[in-house]
Amino acid sequence: MKIVVIGGSGLIGSKLVKNLRERGHEALAASPSTGVNSITREGLAAAMDGADVVVDVANAPSWEDQAVLEFFDTSTRNLLAAEAAAGVRHHVALSIVGSERLPEAGYFRAKVAQENLIKASGIPYTLLRATQFFEFVEGIVQSFAVGEVFRVSPALIQPIASDDVVAALVDVALAAPVNGMVEVAGPEALPIDELARRFLRATGDKRQVVPDVNARYFGAVLDDQSLTAGKRARLGAIGFEDWLARSTTR
Repeated sequence: MKIVVIGGSGLIGSKLVKNLRERGHEALAASPSTGVNSITREGLAAAMDGADVVVDVANAPSWEDQAVLEFFDTSTRNLLAAEAAAGVRHHVALSIVGSERLPEAGYFRAKVAQENLIKASGIPYTLLRATQFFEFVEGIVQSFAVGEVFRVSPALIQPIASDDVVAALVDVALAAPVNGMVEVAGPEALPIDELARRFLRATGDKRQVVPDVNARYFGAVLDDQSLTAGKRARLGAIGFEDWLARSTTR
């Protein structure tokens, strides 16, 4: 089966391409670095030729509100048009758990807009919504820095290893479209301030973490449902402590 991976050179995409190829599929890593650009449409028609499935894991180069919205709008429209012309039978997109619950955050608004375009396209689809990756925890923690302390929301978060996200993407890509959403999340939900303490302790950072219910997560005030998955979510196998131990000893 030919599977085109948009964003195939990134963190998730490169692992996904490798995994699919190991299973015997023709996985094409499609990104500007390989001559396929979903914004300019360069190489897009050729990449789609003969494709059965397209998996979109591309990320916006800028998180500024208008820029990220324009990226996902333009990229998704171009992809869907090229897929329709090529007769692609399944569009898979990686999205974020809780996107519609955080309209204050521009990135989440952009992902909801992307999802709506896919739903209205007429192309069979599956939306895989994942929680925040372990690989992004450092950036999340640093976003709460205020001087020499971290003022962190105590709301729950359920982060996941990128390897577990990739495993879920492989299964979704090789299955029939569900024309709906699938959620995947880490095995443990914990307060973000506790996550921050664990991360800082493991990395030798002695700065203090102060819980603050008003602390904003990329512009949004959180509650315990904002960043956690539903009861039917697929759970990853890798725990944060195990991932952290491996990451800090490399």
